[in-house]
Amino acid sequence: MFRNMVTSLFKYERIRTTDAKAKELRRWADNLITLAKRGDLHARRQALSIVREKDVVHKLFQEAAERFGAVSGGYTRIVKVGRRAGDAAPLSMIELITLEKTKKKPRRKKAVKAPAEKKTAAAKEAAEKEKAPSKKKEPATAKDGPAAAEKETADDKKQKPTAKKKAEPVKKEAKKTAPEKKAAAARKKSEEAEQAEAAEETPKKKAGAAPKKKSEPKAKATVQKKNAEAAEKKDSKPKK
Repeated sequence: MFRNMVTSLFKYERIRTTDAKAKELRRWADNLITLAKRGDLHARRQALSIVREKDVVHKLFQEAAERFGAVSGGYTRIVKVGRRAGDAAPLSMIELITLEKTKKKPRRKKAVKAPAEKKTAAAKEAAEKEKAPSKKKEPATAKDGPAAAEKETADDKKQKPTAKKKAEPVKKEAKKTAPEKKAAAARKKSEEAEQAEAAEETPKKKAGAAPKKKSEPKAKATVQKKNAEAAEKKDSKPKK
């Protein structure tokens, strides 16, 4: 009975049976899969002694290494289905496990910093134009014709700033210099106040110095009197 059940399991990959038979059938299936993974002639003969069909054994030995090579044991799965009608025996579904091959994620290569790119042709031409001295346009002469002269005058008008544009920077400068003007006015006021104070102090100084000048002749007179008295004393002294 178990030989027939194992043969149908490997042929159809799932069968329905009772719980007790499914648990015992798992042991038989695991033993045959280990023989198939070994893959030699003796293992094939041992498998043919259990499995009744040569095609099933051939299929098992071909697929076992690829299908179960990465797993050691646990080749089957048992799922309980319910109870059988009639005797109410518990039924289970036993099936072979199909392993999903996990795809390895490709490794991302580290971004290598590329060397600094050389200047393109357009960038080089622009740099050369900037370096090259700009050629001054010569004024149009009578030979060139009146049309050329009119074009030049129109271009000059576009380039020349208007009176309004000229007036704008002047206004900005005036706004900027307004605090400086206030400071200068304050300085002038302080200087004028100092000059006025100095003018008021000068007559007072002159008035205080006047009496000193009057006292000078008195000092001279006293000195002269002393000199005269000294001369008289010398004359009054008896001669030896």
